[in-house]
Amino acid sequence: MDVSTDQELPSGDEDMESRAVSGDRLTFFGDAVVAIALTLLALELPVPEGSTNSELWHSATSHRESYLAFMISFVVIAAHWRSHHRVFRYVTATNSRLTSLTMYWLLMLVITPFATDVIGGHGAFQARFVFYATVQFAACLLFILMVREVRRDDLFRVGTPPELFSRAIRRLGMVAVGFLVSIPVSLVTGWAYLCWIVVPVADSIIDTRRNRSGEQTSDD
Repeated sequence: MDVSTDQELPSGDEDMESRAVSGDRLTFFGDAVVAIALTLLALELPVPEGSTNSELWHSATSHRESYLAFMISFVVIAAHWRSHHRVFRYVTATNSRLTSLTMYWLLMLVITPFATDVIGGHGAFQARFVFYATVQFAACLLFILMVREVRRDDLFRVGTPPELFSRAIRRLGMVAVGFLVSIPVSLVTGWAYLCWIVVPVADSIIDTRRNRSGEQTSDD
């Protein structure tokens, strides 16, 4: 009597187990690449030089654009990781489209340290700015498509908060709008950086007030 057949899982169970494992591997891989991107970001920081305090300070201030670009990029990558963590801890499976979108999204994050060096350079401000903003807009758009794919193909576990996906799309969507709007603004003024801050912050304030109004209405 062949007992091996009794130990085999049905094909449906095998497929579910395989999809679950692939979902975990994709999540772990994404975390690793984000960590590498943050590390590369720090390695590219220019080191101030000088034999006196004044020379060292002057050298540091001359690199202020690079340091500002580093802080912006760190915040942006961290925002991507937080959104990825919120959504993908509920993801239990994957498919070929989600895998492809994730690879393109990670590509944008890996390019970010290079884009940070570009925008931190001198001269040709508009070209440098547009390149950086385009990379970040593409990263936000790709993540939104990833979230839509998870929701569309039911790749999440039972009991996932129903508002999780809409909130993630809204948050990254507003960040994407900030980068998109900043591109034409950069052709007029060097203060286009503010679009990256003003748009998401304004949306956060409006969303907070809306939630408070909803809570007060429910209490009444």
